[in-house]
Amino acid sequence: MSQSQPHIRRPRKVSWVSIWLQVLLLAIILAGFYVGGQNALENLQRQSIASGFGFWDRTAGFGITQHLIPYGESSTYGDAFWVALLNTLLVAILGIIGGSVGGVLIGLAAFSQNLLVRLLGRVYIEVIRNIPLLLQLFFWYFGVLRSLPSPRESYSLGGVIYLNIRGLSIPTYSFRGGGWSVPQLEGFNFTGGLVILPELVALVLTLSLYSAAFIGEIIRGGILAVSRGQWEAALALGLTRFQTLRLVVIPQARSVILPPLTSQYLNTTKNTSLAAAIAYPDLVLIFAGTVLMQTGQAVEVMLLTMAVYLGLSLLIALSLWLLQKRWATHDLG
Repeated sequence: MSQSQPHIRRPRKVSWVSIWLQVLLLAIILAGFYVGGQNALENLQRQSIASGFGFWDRTAGFGITQHLIPYGESSTYGDAFWVALLNTLLVAILGIIGGSVGGVLIGLAAFSQNLLVRLLGRVYIEVIRNIPLLLQLFFWYFGVLRSLPSPRESYSLGGVIYLNIRGLSIPTYSFRGGGWSVPQLEGFNFTGGLVILPELVALVLTLSLYSAAFIGEIIRGGILAVSRGQWEAALALGLTRFQTLRLVVIPQARSVILPPLTSQYLNTTKNTSLAAAIAYPDLVLIFAGTVLMQTGQAVEVMLLTMAVYLGLSLLIALSLWLLQKRWATHDLG
């Protein structure tokens, strides 16, 4: 009785026609970029606008309300770029952290044994994710934070923390001076300490609450993707519901959760561009707004701004991809 021969997959033949078509397509795309670039340069020359990044080291001549690095009106446009970039990164990082923490709580609420907790989590998700993000931002900024009292009538906590229409003033510790700097009312405003702008608070709060609704649904879906039998087997072994989630369910749900979570983190980062709507000094408002209007270098400014958002998105995607690969390797080990 003859034995059947094992199926051997033959190497796929390379189609030279397919290769040349791809080369031709790439050439057409590159030619399109070249023609577009040439037309842009010619238009700039006709309008007597210099091209290039020669403006980078010129004095900016304007102030920025929030800067994490030294900056003044005598600083350059390049300095303004780095200040705006750091402000954007600050909002993105805080928004991602806040959204992740809130999303985990909302996602786990769907599996609570308390009916009210499950219902509140469901209502939160449906309400928040179905209201436009810009409207939510306007609500928190104009409806809540802009209705706070003036500095003279600030809400005080312990006489060291003050909340008013100009922001949240908190004490800071100076390592050079070896002491605390406490906010003090002088005239019509507070001096000393650190002032957190209301625009920053509104942005972080809005992005965190909005992202939490989507992340909560992502986590809920990932947990539901794990077989019910895994729950029952773990509970039968004497594990509590929390131990079952942490040791059995979550490790299996990670591969389902991470891809859509990556997309949500990318959306949160890109949504920071809404900061310009409430005059928060981010990359769009400062660099793609003020710097562009003062220098007229629209092509260079917009290309650099888009490159920053593209780079941030690729960095986030790569980081989470590496995390997923590491988890996969750990699970196989």
